[in-house]
Amino acid sequence: MVSLSNAGLSLNGNAGLVEILRDITLDVHKGESLGLIGPSGSGKSSLLMLMGGLERATTGRITALGQDLTAMSEDQLARFRREHMGVVFQSFHLIPTMTALENVATPLELAGHRDAFDRAMEELRAVGLEGRADHYPSQMSGGEQQRVALARASAPRPEILLADEPTGNLDGTNGAAIIDLLFGLRDRHGATLILVTHADELARRCDRVIRLRDGQIDQMAEAAE
Repeated sequence: MVSLSNAGLSLNGNAGLVEILRDITLDVHKGESLGLIGPSGSGKSSLLMLMGGLERATTGRITALGQDLTAMSEDQLARFRREHMGVVFQSFHLIPTMTALENVATPLELAGHRDAFDRAMEELRAVGLEGRADHYPSQMSGGEQQRVALARASAPRPEILLADEPTGNLDGTNGAAIIDLLFGLRDRHGATLILVTHADELARRCDRVIRLRDGQIDQMAEAAE
């Protein structure tokens, strides 16, 4: 589903060019759940951004669903993400002036789905929020907002689901609920799941775990049963 060959990422900082990732070679298979772990600053989120075409690799090659992300324009990348990927961030990134239903339905409308609101309600129901469909983000708890974000990411039926610290802003109870929902949505739609996490209990749910250190793959192992 996603393949990286000697991929690297360098960014300009105050001290000059900073090497964030280097020589990443990795294949992610269809239907797999892959956890990206490692210490702060190891490059986990940057690697996820490369896989989603949200950052451009400065070296190497990245393909997703057989398409070369490194050769796409920004417009092509945006279209590819809209059609094939769902993304969940630590911060919920909901539009404050839109209701939960509108937040989920709007990306579907932009993609031309005539059943956008019906599908959005279906996804809100799947995360247990059909009763909050008309509420605005400011009227919802952090856990509820993250459920809306999950519904929004899942609604287009993406082949690839990316999650960056999806429980990072939540307490233990809400975090555990989001974990169950995340994997439930993955199973319901058969998506390939790639997630960044520092939570051991979340990493253990993955089929495989990649450990990063200093911008490189440090260890590759099966998640603990």
